[in-house]
Amino acid sequence: MRTTILIPLATMLAAPAVAQKRAIQYTEFDLDNGLHVILHEDHSTPIVAVSVMYHVGSKNEEKDRRGFAHFFEHLLFEGSANIDRGEFSKHVERAGGVLNANTTGDRTYYYEVLPSNQLELGLWLESERMLHAKVDQKGVDTQREVVKEERRQRYENQPYGSILIEVLKRAYTVHPYQWPTIGFMEDLNAASEADYQAFYKKFYVPNNAVLVVAGDIDPAKARALVTKYFGDIPKGAPVEQPKVVEPPLEREVRDVIYDRIQLPAVVQGYRIPANGTPDYYAVDLVNRLLSNGNASRLNRSLKDDQQKAVYTGAFSLPFEQPGLAIIYAIANAGVDARELERAMDTELHRIQKEGVSAEEFAKLMAQLETESVQDNSRVAGVAGNLATAYMLLGNTDLVNSELQRYLALTPADLQRAAQTYFNTDRRVVLHYLPMNQKPQ
Repeated sequence: MRTTILIPLATMLAAPAVAQKRAIQYTEFDLDNGLHVILHEDHSTPIVAVSVMYHVGSKNEEKDRRGFAHFFEHLLFEGSANIDRGEFSKHVERAGGVLNANTTGDRTYYYEVLPSNQLELGLWLESERMLHAKVDQKGVDTQREVVKEERRQRYENQPYGSILIEVLKRAYTVHPYQWPTIGFMEDLNAASEADYQAFYKKFYVPNNAVLVVAGDIDPAKARALVTKYFGDIPKGAPVEQPKVVEPPLEREVRDVIYDRIQLPAVVQGYRIPANGTPDYYAVDLVNRLLSNGNASRLNRSLKDDQQKAVYTGAFSLPFEQPGLAIIYAIANAGVDARELERAMDTELHRIQKEGVSAEEFAKLMAQLETESVQDNSRVAGVAGNLATAYMLLGNTDLVNSELQRYLALTPADLQRAAQTYFNTDRRVVLHYLPMNQKPQ
């Protein structure tokens, strides 16, 4: 009879997996079917994370089947040939664990965090997802309604909810990054059961995945269990990632979006290098300089000093192929979108002309180190970082050295990145205006 240890959810998610800045130790190997496996042993708490990352995201979709990768994030919780419909999550919950999944433009990621004596359960569940998932019309119909509701809540009925959709389709003209991971319901409605099955058979194969087991494990026993549950899964056909090259953005693309909002907003999109390239880290720090914390450039200037904005932000889209930096601000009452845009541009120009102070730079470095320690203080965080380093950055050891790529930067690198990539003549600019301002 299986013994179940119930551990409070907060403990499972917050349990320390590594000491302060100690290197994450791991072993890795490949099964004959091409599945890459990474094991991380840590006995701080009696929990284990089992995760699988598939190298499939929205950029792997066809133009008339947008949203498939995200849809499968939902669909593959339906069950399998050996798991009754709707029972997948219940197996984890009954064992005292938690589970989730997420999708980006480049990958889809599934994980369970369980008491360590339930490692075999987690491996069985993920092997069932990889080999025997229920991909049929009943599941498709059920999950399509779930995705429709998610789209309505997050994008259609949310003020400014369409920002990402509107920026992406103007920032890219040929690359599949031009559509969001949520996709479009007309594509999901038009797809047949055979379309969904073909997508599953193409991308959900061991040679297109990395499996990470992290936490309270015996590596030799874990390896034997991985081989037991995944070793016999057939290898799939090789998966080629898109090789589309997006042409340079040679001009400013400007538009107005009328939305059900009360306050205008300004959104700017800039093309940036791919995640993992040297300049990506400098660009990402520029975004952090602009928006990370109450004392950031945009918050201090636009909100506190000038009171032209009620909310500001800047973030990088860390795509595997060249991505985007997005800067945005929501205007204060009575502030015109054009006035707000000028204020945003002024802050960018200050960085380009004056650079970054030593004090600001030191604060950014401290924030990065703190975030790194916090992220790697959870077994779920370690598992995700190991999978990302291997699959998207091309080297598992970057789980320990990627932070150094940030720390090796100088204030001059940030100034150069701002000058090179935040070009106001080559960007997307959107003004979000209230519907009542729309010309009749």
